[in-house]
Amino acid sequence: MYQYDTHDQALVDQRVAQFRDQVDRRLAGELTEDQFKPLRLMNGLYLQLHAYMLRVAIPYGTLSAPQMRVLAHIARRYDRGYGHFTTRQNIQYNWIRLADAPDILADLATVGMHAIQTSGNCIRNVTADPWAGVAADEVEDPRITAEILRQWSTLHPEFSFLPRKFKIAVTGAASDRAAIKVHDIGLRLHRAEDGAIGYEVLVGGGLGRTPVIGKTIRAFVPRQDLLSYLEAILRVYNLHGRRDNIYKARIKILVDALGIDVFRQQVEAEWATVREGALALPDDVVAAIAAHFAPPAHEAGAGSVADAIEAAPDPALARWIRANVAPHKVPGYGIVNVSLKATDQPPGDATASQMDLLADLADRFSLGEIRVTREQNLVLPHVRLADLPALWAALDAAGLGTPNIGLISDIIACPGLDYCALANARSIPLAQALTRRFADMDRAQEVGELHVNISGCINACAHHHVGHIGILGVDRRGEELYQVTLGGRADTDATLGTVVGPAVSAERAVDLIAGFVETYLAIRHPGERFIDTVARVGTAPFKETFHAAA
Repeated sequence: MYQYDTHDQALVDQRVAQFRDQVDRRLAGELTEDQFKPLRLMNGLYLQLHAYMLRVAIPYGTLSAPQMRVLAHIARRYDRGYGHFTTRQNIQYNWIRLADAPDILADLATVGMHAIQTSGNCIRNVTADPWAGVAADEVEDPRITAEILRQWSTLHPEFSFLPRKFKIAVTGAASDRAAIKVHDIGLRLHRAEDGAIGYEVLVGGGLGRTPVIGKTIRAFVPRQDLLSYLEAILRVYNLHGRRDNIYKARIKILVDALGIDVFRQQVEAEWATVREGALALPDDVVAAIAAHFAPPAHEAGAGSVADAIEAAPDPALARWIRANVAPHKVPGYGIVNVSLKATDQPPGDATASQMDLLADLADRFSLGEIRVTREQNLVLPHVRLADLPALWAALDAAGLGTPNIGLISDIIACPGLDYCALANARSIPLAQALTRRFADMDRAQEVGELHVNISGCINACAHHHVGHIGILGVDRRGEELYQVTLGGRADTDATLGTVVGPAVSAERAVDLIAGFVETYLAIRHPGERFIDTVARVGTAPFKETFHAAA
């Protein structure tokens, strides 16, 4: 994984010192909250319902074991003993004292971490496929590109005050595990007929108040031209993006207003002015960054995940392997997905003890590496199949062995009204109620792949628009209600869900989803997933279930 050089470290250390001075001035009353707000936001510090929340960047979701131990230390010393992993592959701490924030950033800096650009109207943390470098179907490790973008975008003088926040995702595989179609810019690596690496560039995707699936603006941008092309996109957006209305400030609104063809013409014209300049990406720079992501030394091995399932001495172990372990590009290894969705556990939360254990297990079983997923789970990407029984036993004992990856209880949920000042309704209690309803893992595996996403407000931090079942919390005259959508997906065939009826109470939402599952089981074809059944028959049978339960 990427290691900070002296320039990276100097930048982060300077930012810590600057923010320490800013916090001291705020605590002394020398800065008002209005003056301090933009300074703290650019350092990832939000003022939530009950306390400050600190969002820590985990670029492209990759962590080392020492970094995870520092995250555990922060949870234990400065928070209430846990952290929350997010759909942006970051971690948030919800109970931070303002006076402690500089010390936290200083602790993070000791292991090459920070909170720079985890908030503000700038280019946010670049996300990527959590199976990067180990998936058999990828053209190239997308973290190489993501790291190039991190270095290009960090404190970029022209793009630090955009009309609105800006999000980029990268995938290097045929299967999109980075949700590139619902980002401001999505990049898909692919190889031209002559073998050259380049990118399909999508633009104008996003969720929130106005959900939009991104559109391809260019089918192939050569690697050496990537930064100049993205710079052209950002310049057009920075020039024309709305600054008078926060709800119309995202690039998706501009692309829709101009139309993709006109927007493309403007980008191409701007690109012509910068393409041959200093932004051309030299091969030696790419090679130097790629060297940080060279595959680690795997031991010679053989066998597949299917072999490991068949050889498992315990049915519970076999069930966990079947749900949570994916094929690795190296024979004899597996990609282990660690669920942070145990029954009654807030989705995405991990305690300090669990984080320490995961660091130890990464050192013992996964060559010291951990990943964070957009589904709010973790990944140990380099596990020998022979080590699966021992790893599972350790995870299960710590409440991390739930065999539900991709199943109905693997719920994505934002913190909701329990923490967030923007939320209209609580997300965590509803997620926990659904997890209890579908706690039978044999039943859940019979139902099969089914993604449930719960957002506490229209900002869609849990990506409810692209859940197979999406749930949006709304406030109707002081009552917390939930609107349900069906048929969304965030993969290669990304689609927005369709509303199936008026908003309902939390209790009824749980019953409705149970009813939708029964409807699906009654009408599915053999081997057909929930999302495929909805695509085949539409929402009509599920609306009948909705109205029958009214």
